[in-house]
Amino acid sequence: MSDPVPFRPYAAGSQPDYNAPTYGSTALRHPSQPLLRVPHSLTETTGPQHDAARYPKRDMLTQVAGAPRESMGQRIVVEGHVTDEDGRPVPNTMIEIWMANAAGRYHHEGDQHDAPLDEHFDGAGRVFTDANGHYRYVAIKPGAYPWRNHHNAWRPNHIHYSLFGAGFASRLITQMYFEGDPLLALDPIYNSIPDPAARLRMVADLDIGLTEPEWALGYRFNVVLRGRGATPFEEPGEH
Repeated sequence: MSDPVPFRPYAAGSQPDYNAPTYGSTALRHPSQPLLRVPHSLTETTGPQHDAARYPKRDMLTQVAGAPRESMGQRIVVEGHVTDEDGRPVPNTMIEIWMANAAGRYHHEGDQHDAPLDEHFDGAGRVFTDANGHYRYVAIKPGAYPWRNHHNAWRPNHIHYSLFGAGFASRLITQMYFEGDPLLALDPIYNSIPDPAARLRMVADLDIGLTEPEWALGYRFNVVLRGRGATPFEEPGEH
């Protein structure tokens, strides 16, 4: 077995601070005490494992099962690869997706935004990466919506991602934004990440090669999870 690679911490400025003053709700949510680093065990690095037999794939978000027609809005195709920090594909990992509809309203009783609901769209999906870490789904481009963080605050168009990775230690919850959205410059959540280059890693690029003529715009969104540098290796003599 090769020598273990030392743990590589996140680059400075690449992650949001726990307390981001311009993002109001962090004042109530962020930890008030220093965090404790817990040694990783097999639980953190190898589980849980999810499969499509127990968690059915749903990669066509443009229509609710049994609905007579598709959802309203701009149809989009999203593709990408999930890799670890060493560039290795992360295969067979579950990705859960949720988003607002084209009018900027979530299919949830807690969302009382004065925008129309679409009975043919619930904004929820689930996909799995293949053996090469590739994923794909079809959806409707979500609309912007007000969120009362500050005066005249509007969230940019975005899609929520929950990636389970190879284990708990590589779990990632993030948001995918869209190239060219003018609201990005005004959004406290997006701008809570200090490093501009790191922020851009959350922005999906329009991909005309992925775009399907007369049917859907294509966007490419790649995700990098923690990799070999974060995985504990067995000590010599252990099994």
